[in-house]
Amino acid sequence: MSATATKRLDFFERYLSLWVLLCMVAGVTLGKLLPDLTRQISELEFGKDSHVNIPIAVLIWLMIYPMMLKIDFSGLKGVAKKPKGLLITLFVNWLVKPFSMALLGGVFIQWLFSSVLGWIDPTTAKNYVAGLIILAAAPCTAMVFVWSYLTDGDGPYTLAQVAINDLIMVFAFAPIVMFLVGVSGIHIPGEVLFTSVIVFIVIPLTAGWVSRTVLVKSKGADWFNAHFLPKFRPVTIFALLATLVLIFAFQAENILTNWLAVLLIAVPILIQVYFNSGLTYGLMRFFKVRHNIATPGALIGASNFFELAVAVAITLFGATSPAALATVVGVLVEVPVMLSVCRICVDSRGWYQRAIPQT
Repeated sequence: MSATATKRLDFFERYLSLWVLLCMVAGVTLGKLLPDLTRQISELEFGKDSHVNIPIAVLIWLMIYPMMLKIDFSGLKGVAKKPKGLLITLFVNWLVKPFSMALLGGVFIQWLFSSVLGWIDPTTAKNYVAGLIILAAAPCTAMVFVWSYLTDGDGPYTLAQVAINDLIMVFAFAPIVMFLVGVSGIHIPGEVLFTSVIVFIVIPLTAGWVSRTVLVKSKGADWFNAHFLPKFRPVTIFALLATLVLIFAFQAENILTNWLAVLLIAVPILIQVYFNSGLTYGLMRFFKVRHNIATPGALIGASNFFELAVAVAITLFGATSPAALATVVGVLVEVPVMLSVCRICVDSRGWYQRAIPQT
């Protein structure tokens, strides 16, 4: 699996964790060497009661819109013929994942690391947990296509799973975040959260669907996939890296004075990734779902739509907030952890398939 994955994974995705680390160094350096410029950029906001940073909002839109272009809602009809895999994925994504992250964040961040060990002050701990909840409430959208490809997943079924999760996200993301973050002890303005859902989910999802429908109809699916979509790849990469540099610049003081927090935040994220992927994979095997459907489902349940999470955390709490830092840590650990999940899925294929009657 290791050699295969290295050959088949694109250069940028393969070293995403390295790029994130380099962005951290560049951002922290910018924040320390040019503090006045960094402050001026961080203050470029719009919205009366929100913390929407204009440069970051533009960059995140440049990331999210191309992802939404990949969603093909016409593939939803085929899922009705084999719904078990989808139902398990939805169960884990929406009834287990955000609630388990709230529990893990409460246990590790607020109780162990804050109350017991005193490594994090209580207010900051609440904000870290809020960021983790936002991260967990957004199922993976873009990178799951890479993970599915690496594990020989069913491509059309993966597209359908992502499409349905995106539709559910429109209605479920805000209520889940508001409820769980509220339980953790932080008040979220409902109108601000609703605005972020409109701006970062509804509008790009609609724009992507309309663009895809019109262009596929006029130019054909082959032209759309082979010529139109690839044009956005360098734009998406630039937008992601530039967003990370700005966020780390805004967070420079927090990181340098409390670098341990980055490691502590990673603990519940790592536990949740392996827990959710293992739970999904096990349920798929128990209900005898095909392996090439089970692996994408497990990977969707394990990874996060971190671009959306970063955008919402910034909108609600600001780019310099502990909540925003928590979502960025998710980006930092995403690739190496998900590659390990891919390897587990591939290496266990024989074990998995022994539970499924051969036809």
